[in-house]
Amino acid sequence: MTRDTRDTGDTTDRKSDGRKPPPDAGRRSERSRRAIYDAALSLVADAGYQKTTIEGIAARAGVGKQTIYRWWSSKAEVLLEAFLDLQDQAAEAAGGTPFTFPDTGDLAADLKLVLRATVDELLDPKFEEPSRALAAEGVVNAQLGAEFVTKLLEPQLQLYVDRLRSAQAAGDVRADIDPRIALELVVAPLAQRWLQHSGPISHAYTDTLVDYALSGLTPR
Repeated sequence: MTRDTRDTGDTTDRKSDGRKPPPDAGRRSERSRRAIYDAALSLVADAGYQKTTIEGIAARAGVGKQTIYRWWSSKAEVLLEAFLDLQDQAAEAAGGTPFTFPDTGDLAADLKLVLRATVDELLDPKFEEPSRALAAEGVVNAQLGAEFVTKLLEPQLQLYVDRLRSAQAAGDVRADIDPRIALELVVAPLAQRWLQHSGPISHAYTDTLVDYALSGLTPR
């Protein structure tokens, strides 16, 4: 039988004394972290990297600056982590599966497809300003530059390497080609134009890069 505690004053089985349960610190921290990511990305887009400060990020995120310093030591670290999170969000929006380089058997078509998507991302204001800021800061901040390459750039470049090796195995690319160098024939010119504003970037431009590069990579 279930004990009746109404008349005895026994409160042992009561689940609550009327007070609200304490807030979930983990959820609160995650909300703060997300707000900081969003604030850092939007502030860089609005004001530029040089004018972005920890204080400005904290104010826009609605947190104290000590909250930021508890997790990061500089605005560069905040921005890098926020940008990596932005990439993760883009992957989730695309279905939650990691990006894989297409392998349709047509190397030129596959390269053009990926490079066109890259152009679209580079011209998207949401990605462009943080990307430029991180690339520029990485030149003068060796530690950040190394993290940028290791965590963001190198995994993407490896996808090109894997696709070129697949093309070598199929006989579509010369066996003596080093894929890690070969990929730079299409990636490096695009990056140089974008970073230095030395010329417009477009789908037509990257299509031409692929055509020119493959004329030197295909078997003679």
